[in-house]
Order: sequence, then C-alpha cells, then structure tokens
Amino acid sequence: MTELGIGIGWRPEIAEVVEALPGVDWVEVVAENICADHLPDSLTRLRERGVTVVPHGVSLGLGGADRPDPARLAALGEKAVALGAPLVTEHIAFVRAGGPLTATPLLEAGHLLPVPRTRDALDVLCENVRIAQDALPVPLALENIAALIAWPGEEMTEGQFLAELVERTGVRLLVDVANLHTNHVNRGEDPARALSELPVEAIAYVHVAGGVERDGVWHDTHAHPVPPAVLDILSDLTSRVSPPGVLLERDDDFPPTEELAAELEAVASVGIRSARAERVGTAHAHGARPLVPAPRRPSLLIGAGARASGGPMPSAAPTLHDPAPREGARQRLAVTQAALLSALVAGTPVPEGFDTRRIGVQSRALAAKRAGVVAKVAPELPEILGKGFRPAFLAYARSRPMTGGYRRDALDFVEHLLLAGRPEDPVARRRLTEWWQDRSGSRPPGRATRLVRAARHALVRR
Repeated sequence: MTELGIGIGWRPEIAEVVEALPGVDWVEVVAENICADHLPDSLTRLRERGVTVVPHGVSLGLGGADRPDPARLAALGEKAVALGAPLVTEHIAFVRAGGPLTATPLLEAGHLLPVPRTRDALDVLCENVRIAQDALPVPLALENIAALIAWPGEEMTEGQFLAELVERTGVRLLVDVANLHTNHVNRGEDPARALSELPVEAIAYVHVAGGVERDGVWHDTHAHPVPPAVLDILSDLTSRVSPPGVLLERDDDFPPTEELAAELEAVASVGIRSARAERVGTAHAHGARPLVPAPRRPSLLIGAGARASGGPMPSAAPTLHDPAPREGARQRLAVTQAALLSALVAGTPVPEGFDTRRIGVQSRALAAKRAGVVAKVAPELPEILGKGFRPAFLAYARSRPMTGGYRRDALDFVEHLLLAGRPEDPVARRRLTEWWQDRSGSRPPGRATRLVRAARHALVRR
C-alpha cells in the first residue's frame, strides 16, 4: 500500500489552516461534500504541492441489505480519479433500510449504524464489497464504526468479523482507534482483543479522533480533543504494526490553529513516528541502514501492488468456494435493519433484544444530528426561525423520518411548518415561504392543498 504518513481531515471551515499546518503529508475529504468536476481551490493547491488527497465516503451503506447503488459507486470512483487518489474508503455500516425488500417506505438514517455481526450480515457485506471493488477504479478500504447500540444474538466479535471479511474479499481496513474506544465504553468490548484478532497487515491507514462521555455513554463527536485513552489504543496498534498512515479527524468546534497543530503533533508522535523509530532501532541493531519514508509520489492513481481496475489487494486473496449469499439472507437482514431504523427514526416499537434506553439515546442523537446538518446546508432557516429552529426541527423529526438527503429534509421541514401555519410571526412566515418556493421550484401550497396534505399526514400517523 501507498505510504501516506501523517494526515488531517480536510474540511472547508479549516481549509486555510490545513494548507498552513506543518508536517501534513496527506488529507482526507468527505466524498459527498465535493464534486469531481469542480474541486475546491484549496484541494487543488494541496495536490499541486504533492499532498495526497483520499476521498472518504459516508453514504454507500455497504452493510445494508440492498446491493450498492451503481450511481453512488460511479460518483465515488469519479472523485477518486479527479483527485488522483491511491484508494477510496468507506464504512462497515448501514445508512438506510426499507424499500422493495421489505415492501415498506425507504428510510434514511443520516448516520452510520452498526451491522449485526452474524453470518447473514457477513455474507451480504462480502458480496456488496465485491460489487464495489469491481466498480471502483482504485482499491477500497473499509472503516470500523463507533456504536451506541449492540445487536442481540451476534455470532462473532468485531475482530473476528473484520478478519473474515478481509480473508473473503481482500479488502483493506481503515482502523479507527477512537471507534474502538467508543465501543469499549458503550459495549464493553476490549480494544486490545479487537486488535489481536485483526489482520493488521491489511491496514491501509488509521483514524484518530476525540469525543465526550455523557451519562456513561461515549459520543464520538470529532469535536473534542483526542483523549489519552485513544492515544493508548493507537500506541498498542503501532506496537503490532507500522500503519501506512495516521489521520486526525476534526469535524466541528475547531480549535485555534496552534491547538490543532499541537494535537496533530501528539498524534504523529504516537502514531507513525514511534512505529518508524522502532523500525529504525531494529535496523541499527542489525547493522542495517535506517529506514526512511519513501519518496513522495503525488498524483498516484493506484496504490502499490494494486490491480489497475481496482478490486481487492493481492496480499489478501479471497478464499475458494465462497458463493454469493442466498436472497434469504438479504431478506432477513432487510427486515431486521428496517425494524431497528424505524424504531430509531419513526418511533415504532423497539425490536426485541435491544436495549430500550440505548435506542432512546441513539434516536435523540440522530435527531440532533439531523438538526445540526440541516442548519449547515440551509443556514437561512436558523436565521429566520431564531431560537425556535432547533425545538421545531426536533419536534418535526420525532414523527417525520428522513427519506432523502439533508437538503430534501430541509425542504420537507419547512413545508411541514407552513402546512401548520407556522411560524406565527407573519414576517418570518413570509420569508420562510419565499425560501421554500425559491428552492423547491414550486408555488407555496394553497389552503386547499394544505388541508388535503394535513389530512393525509393524519391518516398516515394512525
């Protein structure tokens, strides 16, 4: 795999800071936040300097019951080519459920949700990964996610699940040590055991991030400093293997430049430099020349040793006699994931075996994230509604699941308010109507339409 070095998550809010930070070898960008034919100027400048840029997807949902969407795969591949990326990354998670497999409405989580560690789920995931590998122009690496909730009746540990995934597909791993810490606090899982069970030679790179604990639950916020416990897990990992890259993630509440640089230096000192120092020490002990980082190779399209067409890395060949999953496995997974997501976003009963309290915590967290993202994609709404935006959106989210992206969610939220004759302030209501009309390309709903829609919504709720 390509030697990446020390990296940081590129975000528009800190683009200039990232460009100025010393010691940044590479950056990672959320794939859904860029367009292949119109890259941000900051990323273009970084690439011209020889800084590697890796697209990191969040919407494929490879752990879901449905096969990957060809359009999403094509878009991710186009971004990888536009960025000259050596690989692309995604998550072992599901992000939507329902639809034709369950004959129920399609629901969007707007978040990464854990996959049950069962044979059915692993069979489906492996086939989905192979479909993605065949479609992508560069190798794929998958990230372990943080979770607030655990599935009942799981058949494997996280390490066992990931090890078999790698064995069967040859996919690389993006190991997030902050997520291992999250799962330790929230689910009692031992990070050291997970690392001991992982095929560490398959690691493409490592994520490090901060979070916060509230009422015994760890929230992987990416908005707080990296805690010592996460650095300890990183140190454990680097004692086992020298990862090709380590990246600091920060998505919100960005600190001053000096603090961000210090945090990046702390991660570097534990992550790559300690591992390289160990290699150098070993080389000196045997009278060999010290190992040094490989020369930078900007605009690499394919990682070292990768197939030109993408697909699995040759160092971990799939096992023989590994048939595609029976449709029954997809059907069973679809039903269980739809039931869980419906409980989280639509208020339906919690499926048997789940921790009801944790489901409530996750449900509130999903609604809060929806409110936060909608406020970012439609900043006019908090400005028009003021302090009433957040409570109004959370009330809306309790009974209205997200069925499309966040921009669609913003439009549906505003339509919901207007149908209810809100806000009461006529000036604010007029501004909201104009906003909705401008972005929906439609006339605002008249009185008769509002009555019909209100009646329809009432019938749906029954």
